[in-house]
Amino acid sequence: MTASNGSAAPMVKIRAVRKCFGSLEVLKGIDLEVPSGGVVCVVGPSGSGKSTLLRCVNRLETIDAGRIWVDGELIGFDEREGRMHMLRPAELCRQRQEIGMVFQRFNLFPHRTALENVMEGPVAVKGVGKAEARRRAAELLERVGLAERAHHYPAQLSGGQQQRVAIARSLAMNPKLMLFDEPTSALDPELVQEVLAVMRDLAASGMTMMVVTHEMGFAREVGDHLVFMDDGVIVEQGAPREVLAAPRHERFRAFLGQVL
Repeated sequence: MTASNGSAAPMVKIRAVRKCFGSLEVLKGIDLEVPSGGVVCVVGPSGSGKSTLLRCVNRLETIDAGRIWVDGELIGFDEREGRMHMLRPAELCRQRQEIGMVFQRFNLFPHRTALENVMEGPVAVKGVGKAEARRRAAELLERVGLAERAHHYPAQLSGGQQQRVAIARSLAMNPKLMLFDEPTSALDPELVQEVLAVMRDLAASGMTMMVVTHEMGFAREVGDHLVFMDDGVIVEQGAPREVLAAPRHERFRAFLGQVL
């Protein structure tokens, strides 16, 4: 996928990225671009490398080859005189602050309320004052439809509500990019739509998003670009409605036959 807004640089640029876990090569030379404000949905079978790709974008995993840039900045490394040098932890932390990530599991602090969970990052990491962080957290909880649950603890919330708190928590850091790693896969079916509704609102607001998902309806409706991965490579990609209606590769057709 190339940037769709004229000559503007893409928000995410991935070039020849490889990642191994021991002798297992999980990513085998991935090339991908995400334009600013674009929504890229990544689909594929379990073990295809989708989640690993997302984790490499925000440097939760170290790539073994290639380059990843977010908003023009090389992620995880500093390139000097043609050589790559790993960034120091403080610089990595700064980069990660600008990339929000929502996981399958919500990972909320159980001893903090929804409001306190959303406040935590800005206060602890960015040094935002508690009053300002509380005001912003309240705004974000209202945005995700949880204003009335602000003072509830995670154990008092449904899975869908917890995931919406997790989305608000990521947004509290004012990220340039949001990564979603199968955010609805741990939810009961009746709770999926409330999380997807929040993601639709984010996309409509212009947030750049990379979404690993099995929700093909969401990909068709909200995605600007669909990527099908299998065995560590991108097998097929294109406009969601087009590739879902007429997949070219047999492997993709077989996958769709299982999930649609």
